[in-house]
Amino acid sequence: MFDRFIIFFALFIGVFPLHASNKVFPPVPDWRPNFTAEAAVILKQLVFYTNDQKDVVQFSNGTLVLLPDRLSDTAAYDYALKVLSDIYNYHPDMKPIAMKDGNIVLQYNHPAVNVVMTGFTAKHMDEIRQLHLDGLVTDEVLITPLGNNIFDDFGMQALYGRALMFMDAQDPVIIRLYRHAKANQ
Repeated sequence: MFDRFIIFFALFIGVFPLHASNKVFPPVPDWRPNFTAEAAVILKQLVFYTNDQKDVVQFSNGTLVLLPDRLSDTAAYDYALKVLSDIYNYHPDMKPIAMKDGNIVLQYNHPAVNVVMTGFTAKHMDEIRQLHLDGLVTDEVLITPLGNNIFDDFGMQALYGRALMFMDAQDPVIIRLYRHAKANQ
């Protein structure tokens, strides 16, 4: 009887897990959305938000890295890859911001953003509502005004945008280096 108690207690505290752990580091969400707004539209919106004052590197799933001034092309690419790696390899805290035009800008602890084009996501809200919890990483708990891991449409769209950042971080493909207007003068 005592042996059974020890085994049960060991299982309870995790000495002998009941199932294999699938945890990976860094943790990533299961959700890999197969839809995104056009890259040119996303970039145009960020250029508007920054008043065309920043150079930007854009990744294939829409993540945008804001660059310091006067970097060479090579230095800009290296900088953007490092920023994305830093977000990915540390905890990717996001701060979703509702813009006046209704879009959502996701900020991170490093100079990168994802712009969620709500006119585009409106066409995909059924899928976003169905899959948004797959946008959480293993053991992640996000506290919202609605409760732990309970999201309104704004929060669901934020998880969608962050899932795109994770996809860019896992397979970083740079598609564009944008130079702001004053950089060309």
